[in-house]
Amino acid sequence: MKQKKDHHQKADLIISGQYLLPTAQESDVIINGAIAIKDDRILATGPAAELATRFPETKILHEPHGLIMPGLINTHTHAAMSCLRGMADDLELMGWLQDHIFPIEAQLTPQMVYQSTQLSIAEMIRSGTTSFCDMYLFSKEVARAAAESGMRAWIGEVLYDFPSPCYGELENGFAYTRELLAEYDNHPTISITVDPHSVYTCAPSLLERLNIMAQDHQSLIVIHLSENAAEVNGCQAQYGCSPVEHLDRLGLLHDRTLAAHCVILNEDEIDLLAKRDVKVSHCPESNMKLASGVAPIPQMLAAGITVGLGSDGAASNNNVDLFGEMNSAAKLHKVTTLDPTVMDSSTTLHAATQGGADCLLAGGSVGSLTPGKKADLIILDLNQPHLTPLYHLPSHLVYAARGTDVIHSMINGRFVMQQRQLLTLDEKAILAQAQALGKTILACRKS
Repeated sequence: MKQKKDHHQKADLIISGQYLLPTAQESDVIINGAIAIKDDRILATGPAAELATRFPETKILHEPHGLIMPGLINTHTHAAMSCLRGMADDLELMGWLQDHIFPIEAQLTPQMVYQSTQLSIAEMIRSGTTSFCDMYLFSKEVARAAAESGMRAWIGEVLYDFPSPCYGELENGFAYTRELLAEYDNHPTISITVDPHSVYTCAPSLLERLNIMAQDHQSLIVIHLSENAAEVNGCQAQYGCSPVEHLDRLGLLHDRTLAAHCVILNEDEIDLLAKRDVKVSHCPESNMKLASGVAPIPQMLAAGITVGLGSDGAASNNNVDLFGEMNSAAKLHKVTTLDPTVMDSSTTLHAATQGGADCLLAGGSVGSLTPGKKADLIILDLNQPHLTPLYHLPSHLVYAARGTDVIHSMINGRFVMQQRQLLTLDEKAILAQAQALGKTILACRKS
C-alpha cells in the first residue's frame, strides 16, 4: 500500500544530518535523522528518508557530518558584563562586587549596556546557546539587543535597596519593570522577569512587594541565593536564619522562583526548595572562580529539584560558552564527591537543555526537538579530530565538544547563524564597538 503524503501539512524546511539527538538521551538518537520545520515550530522528526517522503518538494539542508540537537539554554547571565571581562580577576565575591564591579556599574550608560549585550549574544549564538535568562541594569537595552538578534530571552531589571544607575530611586525601578512587562507582553521571543538582586541587597519589604508584582503578572522571580558563606553568615546575623529560610518566611519560595547559585545549602534547605518547587540555576565555573564553593547539585537532583546551567556574567567566568560549562559541571561534582558516576553526561546535557527550559517554565515550548515545540536547534560538525571516533553522543557533547563546533543555529524557526556566520548581528561592528568600550571602561575605572 502506497504511503499517504501529508498534503494538509507542508513543511518550510527539512534539516538532515548524520545524527539527530532530540533529547539528552542516547536511546533517542536517530542515525541519518532529520527535522521538518513549519513557521516557528517543529513539524516532525524522524529518519531523513521518511521525512523526505512525507514532505515532498520541501527545501532540504543536509549536513553529512552534522549533529542536530536542541539549542542550549543559559539560565543565569549578566550579558552586559562582557565589557568587564578580565577586569577584576582572582578576588572573592564580596570584595569583587563592592570594590570593583559596583563602582564601574555606577558609571554605565544605556548604550554601553546595549553594546556589551550584543557582544555576549554574539558569543552565545556562536557557542550554541539559543535561550538565556538575564538579570542586570538598563534591561530595556538588554531586551532591545536580544529582540534584534532573534535570541530567545528572559530578562529582568535588577532591583535593590540603594539607588540604581539605571532608574535611580527604588520606586522608579517598579515603574521601569512595569514598562518592560507591558512592552514585551506576548512577545514571540522575549519574556520579562521580576528580579530582586539578593537577600543582602533587598529589604524584606522590597522582596515582598516584588513577589506580589511577579504573582500579578505571572512572571518568574529571579534572585541570587546562598551564593557563598558570607551571604549566609550575614543573613544569619541580620535575620536569625539562612537566606533560604528568610525567603520562605517572606513567601518567595514557590514554583515561579528561579534561584541562582544555591551553593551553601544543608539537607533541610534542599528538602525545602524541593517541596516549594523552586528552580535552581547552577553556575559552576563562576562559583569556582570566585571560590564561593560547590553547589550540592547531585543532592538537589536526587531530591527532585529542577536544575539548569548558567554561566553567570563574563566578568566572573570569563565566558558564556555552555559547552565549557557542561564540561566543568560534570567533572566538578565527580571530584568533589569522589564518585565518577554522578552528573553523568546525559544528566548534565539535560540540565543545559530541557532542565533549563523547565527552570524558565518553558519546558512545553523549548528544550527538546519534539513536534509542536519551537524550532530552537543547533547543528554541530562532527567531522573533526577531537570528535572522532564517536561511541556515545551525550558523552561527546559534554566531555569533547566545544562551542566552536556549532556551525548552524536556529531560533524560533529562523537561522541566526549559518556556516559560522552570524546573520542577525554585525560581528565586525560589535567587536570594534567592544574595543572602544574597553577604553571607556578603563577611563571610568581611573576616574
